[in-house]
Amino acid sequence: MSVSDFQTHPVFRRGVSAKVRLLAYLTICVVVVVSDLRFRYMEPVRQYVFTAVSPLRMVASEPVKLLGNATDHFSSLADLQEENARFRQHQLDGADRLLRFDELEQENAKLRSLLGMRKKTQVKSIAAEVLYSVPDSSSRKVILDQGKKAGITHGLAVVDADGLLGQVTRIYSSQAEVTLITDRNQAVPVQVERNGLRGVMFGVGQGLQALGDVPKRWQQAIQGDTGPGSLELRFVLANADIQPEDRLVTSGLDGIFPAGLPVAEVESVDREAGAFARITCRPLGGVDKSLRVLVLGRAELPPPQPKPETGEPPPPPVPPRAVRQFERN
Repeated sequence: MSVSDFQTHPVFRRGVSAKVRLLAYLTICVVVVVSDLRFRYMEPVRQYVFTAVSPLRMVASEPVKLLGNATDHFSSLADLQEENARFRQHQLDGADRLLRFDELEQENAKLRSLLGMRKKTQVKSIAAEVLYSVPDSSSRKVILDQGKKAGITHGLAVVDADGLLGQVTRIYSSQAEVTLITDRNQAVPVQVERNGLRGVMFGVGQGLQALGDVPKRWQQAIQGDTGPGSLELRFVLANADIQPEDRLVTSGLDGIFPAGLPVAEVESVDREAGAFARITCRPLGGVDKSLRVLVLGRAELPPPQPKPETGEPPPPPVPPRAVRQFERN
C-alpha cells in the first residue's frame, strides 16, 4: 500500500481557522454598520425587508392584542361593577340621610313651635316625650317620660305646638300620667276667642264603633258620644252667638289651665237639641299623634300690694304695765 492511500480525505481537510473567519465576519459587520450610519446604504434594503415582514409581524401580534383587549375588557367590567355597587350604596346612604334629614327638619320645626308656645305662655315649662298610651278602651290617657324628679306636679296642663292636650292626673318618680282633653272625665273651661262667650268643654271618649246597628237615640242614651277623639261644648244657650269654625281657648277661670291656650275649633252647632245647644268641636292639639309635649307650670301670683301710707306716724307702742293698769281699771 502506498503512502498516498493514507492521505486525509478532502472532507476532513482543515482550511481557514474559525478565529480568522470570525474576525473577517466582524470586520464585515463593522464596515456595513459604519457605512450604513455614514452613508445610509442599507436604508432601501431595510425598507424592503420591513415591508416583506410586516404581514408576518401583524399576524404574530394579533394574539397578543386579543389577549390584552380581553384582559382590559374584563378588568374594566369588574371595575364598572365595583363602581356601580359603590354608587348604589352611596345612593342608599344618601336616601337614608335624606330621610333622617327630613325627620330632623320636622322635629326641629316641632321643637321651634314648642319653644314658641313656651314664650307665649310665660310660665315655667318642662319638655317631655310621650312613651305610650294607656291600654284602656274607656279612657284617653298617655304616659310621659318625666315625673316627680323633673318637677312635674299633679294638675299641670300639657300642651304641644298646636294647643292643649290634657292634664297631669297621676305622678310617678320618673313618669307621669296625662288625661287627654278627649277623655270622658275631663272638663276644661273655655271661651270663644271671637266674642269671649264662655262654656265648659267635655271630652266624649272613644266613640261607639261597635254599636253601628243600634239606633242613634239609644247610642246617645248609652254613651252620648259623637265620634272618636271629639269634644263637646256644654252649658251654652241655644241662641248664643257661636258658629262653626269658631276658635275656643282656655278661659283660666279654674286656676289650673293658663288662659289663652288653644283648645278646639267648633265643627257643628245643633240649636234644636233643647235649651242648650249641642256643639261638637275638634281638638286643635295633636291628642293622637304628638310625641313631644310641654308640661306647663302654674303661673306665679304677683305679690300682694302694700297698704297705702297715710302720712301719719304709727302710734307709739304701749308698755305692758300701762296695759295691765288699764285692764284693772
